Amino acid sequence: MRSFLEKTLLVALISAATALSAMAHEDPDPSIKHNARDGIVRLYGAGGPDTAFRKVAAVFTQETGVKVEVTGGPEPTWSKKAQADADILWGTSEEDVTALLETYRDFSWSDVTPIYIRPAIIAVKKGNPKNIRNFDDLLKPGVRIVVTEGAGVANTSGTGTWEDIAGRTGKLTDVKQFRRNIVGYGKGSGPAFRMFVDKNADAWITWPDWPITHPDLADYVELPTDRTIWRDVNVVLAPDADPEARQFLDFLNSERGAAIMRTEGWVR
Repeated sequence: MRSFLEKTLLVALISAATALSAMAHEDPDPSIKHNARDGIVRLYGAGGPDTAFRKVAAVFTQETGVKVEVTGGPEPTWSKKAQADADILWGTSEEDVTALLETYRDFSWSDVTPIYIRPAIIAVKKGNPKNIRNFDDLLKPGVRIVVTEGAGVANTSGTGTWEDIAGRTGKLTDVKQFRRNIVGYGKGSGPAFRMFVDKNADAWITWPDWPITHPDLADYVELPTDRTIWRDVNVVLAPDADPEARQFLDFLNSERGAAIMRTEGWVR
């Protein structure tokens, strides 16, 4: 029979694990009733794609007169509102949208549609003073790297990205050498970007839209094909969405929409 101490410890461990799991995404609020029909097309999702979506929305609104509100950033900052009035959610990866649908239960997995894709890249300081040209340069002693990791408490497309890249060719030494050079783990792309700047890091494994939208602080280096991994951005429409929301998604997926998205590294 287990001792009282063993039982107490087991309960504590289970409670901690449950709490950690719950923190990985926002909990649904049963008091909130979803009603998207308000005449405004509202999109919510993690930071990154929002800057390109706003460019598309501006053109769409100018041509149609339909108001579009794009809200991007850490999920806790918009979760309650999205549970109430979101027409469209976007996921910054398949993992991301899977976690989102645990909270936003009015949206269906079968309605998720990948619309664009982008490669992981190496963001470097403006001017690339370390002269980083390829992945192997990141393994050199003294290179300071920031990576993005959800760490079990944040829902982010960057989770595991660095490990996928470092281990891409099956060499354990690459993972070890890369890991030794990591100086910070950001719980999301926004926190990782701030860490990249604040820690005076030489490199950050991220997506093209971040250095493209912050040209005063960063440049970027493409990874070779044998190291490159890709993540999609996807959208899901609410069953009770404003009719204009489908119209907006059609424009977002059009050739004109694709041209705008391409300015921030999104391709298809």
